[in-house]
Amino acid sequence: MAESKTPLIACLSTYPPRECGIATFSQDLVTAYNNLFSPHNAMGVVAMHNDTVDSKYPVEVLFTIDQQDQQSYIKAADRLNSDEQILLVNIQHEFGIFGGDWGEYLEIFLQRINKPVITTLHTVLPNPDQKVIGRMNVLVKYSAELVVMTERSKQILLSDYKVRASKITIIPHGIHPQLYHSSDEAKKELNLPNVPMLTTFGLLSEGKGIEYILQALPEVVKKYPEVQYFLIGKTHPGVVKQEGERYRDSLWQLVQQLGLQKNVKFIDRYFDVPELLQYLQATDIYISGSLNPNQAVSGTLTYAMGVGRPVVATEFSQAKEVVTNETGILVPFRDPPAYANALIGLLDNAELRKHLGKNAYFQTRHMTWPNVALAYSKSFAAKAPEVGSQHKSIPPIKLDHVTALTDDFGIFQFAQLHVRNPQSGYTLDDNARALMVVTKYYQKSQDQEALRLLQIYLNFIEAAAIGNGEFRNYFTVQRKFDEAANLRDSLEDSNARCLQALMWVWGADLVPKELREQARKLYRPGLVNEFRSPRAAAFFIKGMYSLRKQAGIPEKIRRHCDFLVGGYEANRSEGWEWFEPQLTYSNALIPEALLLGYLATKQDRFLEVGKKTLDFLIEQTFVEGRYVGIGQDGWFAKGGKKATFDQQPEDPAAMVHALKTMYRISKDAKYKKLMYVAFNWFIGDNVLGQFVYDSVTGGSYDGISENQTNLNQGAESTLSYLSARLLM
Repeated sequence: MAESKTPLIACLSTYPPRECGIATFSQDLVTAYNNLFSPHNAMGVVAMHNDTVDSKYPVEVLFTIDQQDQQSYIKAADRLNSDEQILLVNIQHEFGIFGGDWGEYLEIFLQRINKPVITTLHTVLPNPDQKVIGRMNVLVKYSAELVVMTERSKQILLSDYKVRASKITIIPHGIHPQLYHSSDEAKKELNLPNVPMLTTFGLLSEGKGIEYILQALPEVVKKYPEVQYFLIGKTHPGVVKQEGERYRDSLWQLVQQLGLQKNVKFIDRYFDVPELLQYLQATDIYISGSLNPNQAVSGTLTYAMGVGRPVVATEFSQAKEVVTNETGILVPFRDPPAYANALIGLLDNAELRKHLGKNAYFQTRHMTWPNVALAYSKSFAAKAPEVGSQHKSIPPIKLDHVTALTDDFGIFQFAQLHVRNPQSGYTLDDNARALMVVTKYYQKSQDQEALRLLQIYLNFIEAAAIGNGEFRNYFTVQRKFDEAANLRDSLEDSNARCLQALMWVWGADLVPKELREQARKLYRPGLVNEFRSPRAAAFFIKGMYSLRKQAGIPEKIRRHCDFLVGGYEANRSEGWEWFEPQLTYSNALIPEALLLGYLATKQDRFLEVGKKTLDFLIEQTFVEGRYVGIGQDGWFAKGGKKATFDQQPEDPAAMVHALKTMYRISKDAKYKKLMYVAFNWFIGDNVLGQFVYDSVTGGSYDGISENQTNLNQGAESTLSYLSARLLM
């Protein structure tokens, strides 16, 4: 839990160990939010308690409300009102988790609380009667904002409850970030047979429609006798209290009547999330059989799509919105033949299953819990500005994805999702980037994996050397020079970046001497080079800065800085303070090089131009409190319009470096603040409002377009992220 004086949002909800879907949802939201924002601010919990909970609540639970005790609601409101640490209350609302008729006891709390309230509606009933309208009117009256999880729920609020659109926000149900894997891999991990696996999970009750799925299975088993149907989950505690295991027993009797004992597996327990996700990954087809056409959201359906599984679902409200012919199949309610046809059709076509599952995976990436927590934070900050959603926790450094992209020769260029693509080959550019990242990390940590990688990348650069301080950039997967590519592209930038990396290794005093000496022998001939590309000159200056105390280096830095200043003087004009006639990639690299040149030579002109051009770049790229870099879909030509999309991680990473250097020189807190804003591009503060950093792999996605994130995690993107993260 956060420190005692941390501003808190109180989440009013059921909460584990209570076995309830909303309890699990709330725990996931609270965990994701606190991972993202604690200790700057955090979520605590006021847990709705009943007698089904017989063990202790976790530390984030501030106190409980007795669900059936009206006085408990009054005391809770008074306690929150008197606590200055509490800034806002987020109610996770489902009629059945509050006491009284249709949860009427919650009204006692709402009438008494004097903190802002944001209410998340897990159920939005269409065609309501007057009693339901009355209950909902109270929620609308006392809530500053209503959060729903689907467009359908929003439309019902607008049409049936006459709620103003401005009061409604759509934030989807969250899913756990998971890598995409085939079901075969997960079956192997769980020691399950490699046979077709169908799954339904969740707390059992009659409304889940399991009996109709079972009635469809004999037709499926006739064609696929090895098929296994897993029913995962306990009976709902409320159902057990009222009628025991009557429903589960009736299902087992039906299994016996249909002769499906070898094909149906009941797993009668409440799974923790990691095990549940494993079983979902082992699934070939997920079945969601709700009998409630008005069900606004199904966490179980959402989780299944989130791990990339094709679904067969009845036509309930959420399913009609998210299950398309590109992600699964909808079937009518209570229709066993329709289930059978859908299941057989999918089992007949492995490629279709894979296609639908991958589409489901891609279409749910905006729903990962970090993205959902980020969306909630914006709503919280709008109603309680003291929360300050810009204050984020910085993720820990992980080299996992760098290691996964690397073999014993070097780091591969590209990946398909998180899996390295060997056919893309290797580049000097990426191996130089990787060498700088692992050198910095080794200097901080003395981590042996970083040292192992450092040796690989250094050896790669040696293999790329062709004499006289020059290097080839492109290698094929066969580890041969890709001569066509090397002849096609200018190699100035890659050569300069390579020399920068080698000089950094030589200047890294904690790196073993033999590796430093290997780097020195490789970069030393390159010091005769004069680079005429602005970015190449900037890379070279950054490398030489690490050796600035060596004889002759300050003069080389000065000459290359003079070259950059010359470019500035040739291209600048009123309203265009830049080195070239357009802004393209890694723009902040160039002013940063001049700032480092100033530190090395004390030439005021370098500081003047470096600051002026960096300030110009800041004006172009910081918009309404977030970083909006130059998009590679058109760049930004002088006198033209800035391209916003196809933003890639190399750009904000370069800005983080430049801002840190400017802050170091000026001590102006503005630059430090902007450095954090630029870094936050990776953790959701971008034009999509979505994470580009992948907390599972420790890598970075390849960029953001107008409507989606490029989910591939190539070397350049991941190394750009890590280079920025290492500065924070």
